[in-house]
Amino acid sequence: MKKVYELEFFGRTLKVEVGELAKQANGAVIVRYDDTVILSTACCSKVAKTGIDFFPLTVSFEEKLYSVGKIPGSFLRREGRPSEHAILTARIIDRPIRPLFDENFRNEVQIVNYALSVNPDVTPEMTALFGSSLALCISDIPFSTPVAGVKVGYIDNQFVTNPTREQMEHSLIDLTVAGTKEAINMVEAGAKEVSEELMLQALMYGHEQIKKLVAFEEKIIAEVGKEKMVVELFKIDEEIQKEVFAKCKADLVAACRIEGKLARYNKIDELTQAVIDEYEAREYESDEQHDYVMKQVETITHDIVKDEVRRLISVDKIRPDGRKLDEIRPLNSQVDILPRVHGSALFTRGETQVLSITTLGALGDQQILDNLNPDEELKRFMHHYNFPPFSVGEVGKMGNPGRREIGHGALGERSLLQVMPSEDEFPYTVRVVSEVLESNGSSSQASICAATMSLMAAGVPIKRPVAGVAMGLISTGDLNDPNCPYTILTDIQGQEDHYGDMDFKVSGTTNGITALQMDIKIKGITENIFKQALAQAHKGRLEILDNMMGAISEVRSDVSKYAPKLDCFNINPDRIRDVIGQGGKTINEIIASCDNVKIDISDEGRVVIYHQDREAINKAKDIILNIVKEAKVGEIYEASVVRIESYGAFVNLFKGCDALLHVSQIKHERVNHPKDVLKINDKVRVIVTEIDEKGRVNVSAKDLLPKPEKVEKKDHKEENK
Repeated sequence: MKKVYELEFFGRTLKVEVGELAKQANGAVIVRYDDTVILSTACCSKVAKTGIDFFPLTVSFEEKLYSVGKIPGSFLRREGRPSEHAILTARIIDRPIRPLFDENFRNEVQIVNYALSVNPDVTPEMTALFGSSLALCISDIPFSTPVAGVKVGYIDNQFVTNPTREQMEHSLIDLTVAGTKEAINMVEAGAKEVSEELMLQALMYGHEQIKKLVAFEEKIIAEVGKEKMVVELFKIDEEIQKEVFAKCKADLVAACRIEGKLARYNKIDELTQAVIDEYEAREYESDEQHDYVMKQVETITHDIVKDEVRRLISVDKIRPDGRKLDEIRPLNSQVDILPRVHGSALFTRGETQVLSITTLGALGDQQILDNLNPDEELKRFMHHYNFPPFSVGEVGKMGNPGRREIGHGALGERSLLQVMPSEDEFPYTVRVVSEVLESNGSSSQASICAATMSLMAAGVPIKRPVAGVAMGLISTGDLNDPNCPYTILTDIQGQEDHYGDMDFKVSGTTNGITALQMDIKIKGITENIFKQALAQAHKGRLEILDNMMGAISEVRSDVSKYAPKLDCFNINPDRIRDVIGQGGKTINEIIASCDNVKIDISDEGRVVIYHQDREAINKAKDIILNIVKEAKVGEIYEASVVRIESYGAFVNLFKGCDALLHVSQIKHERVNHPKDVLKINDKVRVIVTEIDEKGRVNVSAKDLLPKPEKVEKKDHKEENK
């Protein structure tokens, strides 16, 4: 039976419908937030998946282009692989939900969100997150902690919940925050160099609005929620654990103190493999028993290392590589690594190393987007992040970027976008590719540092350099308990990220924060932890920026000799058609005659010409300016007579522009007929005297001639005297 629930939320109606659509799913809801309509479904397998050591959750956000009245632009005219926006939205839904499941839950869970109708001013992302949480909570899937999210802007010194696109154009903060009623558990933000204090206020403001949405969810769950299914959770076999502890715990604990990453990992792998080989050599009654025991051994050895790393940090305050809690690994910054690219830089932090390359292109090289936002049809700045298997010393599949790579690339792009020049200031398309060459944690933040230096080396006039650092957290209890001990780490490495509770990435300039991203494995983060982490990150960021400035202290004054040069000027929009020509004939002729220059012309009449050779640019510019040239009153021309009539002569000022030289304007003396003094092809110097409302040009020749001296008349009376 269909049930409908409504909540007025910041000037818009949030409506939930349950019991009518997708009834065979474990849980399904329709969420209508103004004109945005999302169908959220949740399904769960009946039995646990064996042979895995993680929770198999998949989340998808299906962008149906009919939701915004579009037909897909692909050859098949149907939706294909998920867009970058769809992938990032799915990650935003996954990240706050995943840590709220029991870590030993092994049944497959799939959350699917259909964007059925979208008002771009009414966030489909947060609507889908709300629907996903509610679909899980009302289902029989063992998930019972409602989660919600909001977007927060900061406009005219006020925080705004779920702002419109127009409002966001004036906002200093673009924050997406999610959490439960107790705490925040996911953050994604871009900002125009704001302070840590303002960002913290925005986070806390967002959490207050989240509480209202969670209370609405709880009301619905109380009325229509199903009884939760009983599932078998993975658990450690105490007998096997006792036996494994006796064989290798002491050695594994000692191995955790080895400072070098590869040496530490190799020793841990060696000890772990020795135990696994011993159990593998035993005889078992069945394959099922073999698989059960081997998974137990793998999990137990993993947990020995995990528990020791966490104990070392939280109790002994010792990090795996021996650093202080707020110490950054050794830094090295270099530029101009590659000779023929437009800009390149190498950034190394400990055992994490990223090479970033900047390429400049014409505005016509912008990425064409086919998504739900009508304001985002073209992208002028792109940051792409690649994470090959060799960066961690492994053999693996090479191919298209995965969700993680797309997410890290987007984070770097958002961090740098805040300092990028406008299209008017720098009319280039800019692509930065960050290649991770080594990784031991925080490669996404290293890519921001390398990309910044690469942009500066390429001559891109960014406002200020940007650096990033990743913060970690190790806690030993409930963080809502004021007595709960915890440790915040600066510049986390791989083990600290893997075994820790938080990965909190903060990037910015000397002036303030440009981006945030937080993922956690616990229920939530308190305000006090945010405050300490932001302060610690600020200190680390400034240290990293100092090192980067040692390699390149300011933006290069010009682009690389291998990058396209440009010239930018404006023409009358009404004359664009003359430059293009019929079927593009004229502009193609210009391009061919000027060594294949690239020419971009906007609807407003802005012309940008690109080429590596400045002479080719100047030649193309002269041709275009001659095509669109318009006479102006007061300009002087050496004109050519092209037609003679009784009332005057028509003269050509320049290609495409004829003017009338009236018979009265030829000479100071009377001219009976223009033919008396002019003939076809004669050159005559004229000045433009008038352009009428129809665009007709009148010129004068006599105004440029010296006036004849006046003959003084004699006084006849004087003569008679």
